[in-house]
Amino acid sequence: MKLPHMTRTRWAAAGGALAIVIFSLVALNGVLARTTDTSATTTERAIFEVQQGPLTISINVSGTIKAREQEVIKCEVEGQTQILSIVEEGKNVKKGDLLIELDASSLVDLRVDQEIRVQNAEASYISAREQLEVAKNQAASDVDKAKLTLQFADEDLKNFVDGEFPKQLKEAEARITLAKGAAARAEEQLAGSEKLAKEDFITPIELEADRQDLVKAKLDLELAEDQKRLLTDFTYKRTMAQLESDVRQARMALERTERKASADVVQSEADLKAKESEYLRQKDKLNKIVAQIEKTKIYAPADGLVVYATSVRGSWRGSTEPLQEGQVVRERQELIYLPTGSSFMAEVDVHEASLTKIKPGLPVRITTETAPDKTYQGRIASVAPLPDAQSVWLNPDLKVYNTDIVIESDPAGLRTGVSCLAEIIVERYNDALYIPVQAVVRVAGTPTVYVAKGNSIAPRDVELGLDNNRMVHILNGLDKGESVLLNPPLAVDKRENGEGPLDEFTAESTEPAAPTGAVPAAEAAPAPKPDQEQAPAATENADADAMRERFRNASPEEREQMRKEMEERMKNMSPEEREQLMQRRGRRGGGRPAEGASENP
Repeated sequence: MKLPHMTRTRWAAAGGALAIVIFSLVALNGVLARTTDTSATTTERAIFEVQQGPLTISINVSGTIKAREQEVIKCEVEGQTQILSIVEEGKNVKKGDLLIELDASSLVDLRVDQEIRVQNAEASYISAREQLEVAKNQAASDVDKAKLTLQFADEDLKNFVDGEFPKQLKEAEARITLAKGAAARAEEQLAGSEKLAKEDFITPIELEADRQDLVKAKLDLELAEDQKRLLTDFTYKRTMAQLESDVRQARMALERTERKASADVVQSEADLKAKESEYLRQKDKLNKIVAQIEKTKIYAPADGLVVYATSVRGSWRGSTEPLQEGQVVRERQELIYLPTGSSFMAEVDVHEASLTKIKPGLPVRITTETAPDKTYQGRIASVAPLPDAQSVWLNPDLKVYNTDIVIESDPAGLRTGVSCLAEIIVERYNDALYIPVQAVVRVAGTPTVYVAKGNSIAPRDVELGLDNNRMVHILNGLDKGESVLLNPPLAVDKRENGEGPLDEFTAESTEPAAPTGAVPAAEAAPAPKPDQEQAPAATENADADAMRERFRNASPEEREQMRKEMEERMKNMSPEEREQLMQRRGRRGGGRPAEGASENP
């Protein structure tokens, strides 16, 4: 069973009450004598005899059993969507069986709208493709016409220079020649007529006619000469200028037509590419929507046992809503674990205070809630380089590191999602001196214990090894059988040169300090502030009384569960919270309890 959720203050009070009950019920080798008077004699103080024997340095952490080989089923639908149906957890499925069906109604509406867009884009694309062919055809026609115009202009110029002008020039010269001949004959005719007229062979009228013929012949000669001069001086130049201009205009028109035709074709090609890209983009969007609709039905990729991801992760990493029909899930969210092999691993969280003690390869002993009497052997496979983000988000003061443990022994009886307790074996000593960690304090930064001998108490510096949060390995400074205080005095240090009465010694920490190369224990919390000392004692006493009554009325199984939960919470406490808890217990009439005299490896 699990305790209800509380705020940090209320939880600390309830935890303190539960600790008082548990500590008061556990007898630790019968060597403790409790008192609240820090100036009492050694017979009135809680003491512990230095033990020598086997000592195991280990770290206990909780976690979850997972399959080493498994298919992770994730939501691949973009955004958020709702679960319509889901296969029941724990069912054995075959490859191709339907596991989850997600809501696809909005995607179906999008598909209809997108199909219309695709059709419009396809029509625009086809129109642009035909427009390109028209542009190419028109461009070729315009260019051919412009080329033909230029060709005609060139031919007209050549025809005038080589054909028409020489012909016109010859005709003009021929007319002049004929006019000259006619004028000469007219002169001769007139001369003969004048002789005949003197002889009265012809009439005066016939003589006058011959004179008129001469005048006409001379006028025809002048007209022919004027026409030739007009042809060479004016008509030729004008016609040449016009024809040459026509050639230049035709050539420039051809160039303009070619450029315009090329621009029209390029524009049509660009428009075609744009329409094609838009068509392909809309088509891809349609294919994507269709693919998304297909992904709303998730099928089993292989045979296996259905395990909800929330059952594995949500049960011990945070308040994750259980996976069920109607729940909204997001893209890339893990939904189902489908184990496909027979090998298992344990995924645990290691507190940052113990991080430097562990490393890949260390042996681990694992027990599960379903089979607490059976122990599985394993080794650390990997330790996360960064703290778990979800734990940091839930509690910024609590940093844990995800650690994977490979189970090497026979995995019979293991199932995915089962809670487990892993004991990481850091070190084993066959013959070691050790004392409880609360017996060691820091005096001026030096690990110190208070040795009781007779009715006197004296501080002594010690050299520490590793600790397991209960017992600390003593490397130097103590001998077997010596007695040390479990509740060292917490007074202001007024000694000079290590001398002075006992009640003048100060303890900087209630946790042991580690030597060079060893892992330091957590430092003690500072003294409580005035407002902390004035906490409502009545509420804490009521919580403690209620917890004692609950513990007395609980069954043996429930008591064991309460002890395990308290141990787990104590491990997750910060050093300050742990020290405050011990101080509250001390104020209620007891010193710190001693741990067991020894631990078997």
